[in-house]
Amino acid sequence: MIYNDFKGKKLSLLGFGAMRLPLLADGSGEVDEELVKEMVRYAMEHGVNYYDTAYPYHNAKSEIIIGMALKQFPRESYYLATKYPGHQISESYYPEEIFEEQLKKCGVTYFDFYLLHNVYENSIGTYTDSKWGIVDYFVKQKQLGRIKHLGFSCHGMQNILEDFLNQYGDIMEFCQIQVNYLDWTLQDAKAKYELLASRKIPVWVMEPVRGGKLANLDEESKKRLEKFRPDASAASWAFRWIQGLTDVKMILSGMSDMEQVRDNVHTFEALNLLTKEEESVLLEIAEGMKNSVPCTACRYCCGDCPKGLDIPKLLSLYNEMRFSPSFNVGMTIDSMEHGSRPSACIGCGRCAKVCPQKIDIPEAMREFSGMLEKIPHWEEMCRQREEMARKVREESGC
Repeated sequence: MIYNDFKGKKLSLLGFGAMRLPLLADGSGEVDEELVKEMVRYAMEHGVNYYDTAYPYHNAKSEIIIGMALKQFPRESYYLATKYPGHQISESYYPEEIFEEQLKKCGVTYFDFYLLHNVYENSIGTYTDSKWGIVDYFVKQKQLGRIKHLGFSCHGMQNILEDFLNQYGDIMEFCQIQVNYLDWTLQDAKAKYELLASRKIPVWVMEPVRGGKLANLDEESKKRLEKFRPDASAASWAFRWIQGLTDVKMILSGMSDMEQVRDNVHTFEALNLLTKEEESVLLEIAEGMKNSVPCTACRYCCGDCPKGLDIPKLLSLYNEMRFSPSFNVGMTIDSMEHGSRPSACIGCGRCAKVCPQKIDIPEAMREFSGMLEKIPHWEEMCRQREEMARKVREESGC
């Protein structure tokens, strides 16, 4: 197993993510707890010592399940991470109540790593509002030893990440962002990674295989890669690409079956970085996956837009949505004023007339609006999760 040193702790570079745990075959949607225990046992026996969960995962049951799975092992033999759900829409936020509940659900007296969950456009105001005192509360828990290391995750755009770092970068010890060889350019993960590196904040990686999409490539792409490494899985290519980023200290994988655990453990047995030629081919494959409109962000279109839309930003989000309908895109759009959303486009066509790339921008905005209408509204989803969490609290006695 590859390990990194983090403030005196020996962390396995591969982390076990508990957002996509295996489900029972009966179609109930419930987690297969016995299989989770088996997967965790295998991971521990092969050197994986970092386990990541969060308050809302698996309808608020992930913390309970991963806590029970880790009960098989001495507390000092693993590092447990969870997150405060300040990203969820709520009328009020009480970090003490949630934190005490999480300790009980996981069956521990402290968390090795604790994150503010998803600092993004709609949640940054919650996390920075002195009325709730969220950051101050968790800094205090760290002082008391109930949190060993404090950090945050971020799905927001780069300006949000930078704003949060400007306020709290001196007390945040690590940051978890979405990094993979597709989002390096599709979501501009490269800029976020470089920003964190410039602030000397270690990077934790989530979605290294893009929710499984990079583990299931088309046949042509598979054949291109097999010429270099015939026995390597598609997922291993994604992991090895990230291993080449020197400021990454943790790569989380949401493993859903035993075969994924075995394959990931094999990939992380020893450092086996990609060659320059292999990296080039992988990024070519990423470009071919995008199916994106060729916006270069020249911003010629913006000066002629009577609604003042940030068209390059909207087209960037549109490209991401075209690749994979995403709650992350929905969250970003929800954070915008209605007059700044794609639905505000009046279809006048002035933008298209001056676009050097000849993009039919009004048509793109119409299609984008239609796609957004088909995904569940983020605020409603948060309310549903909060109701589920309440039921779990009642059932578990927390």
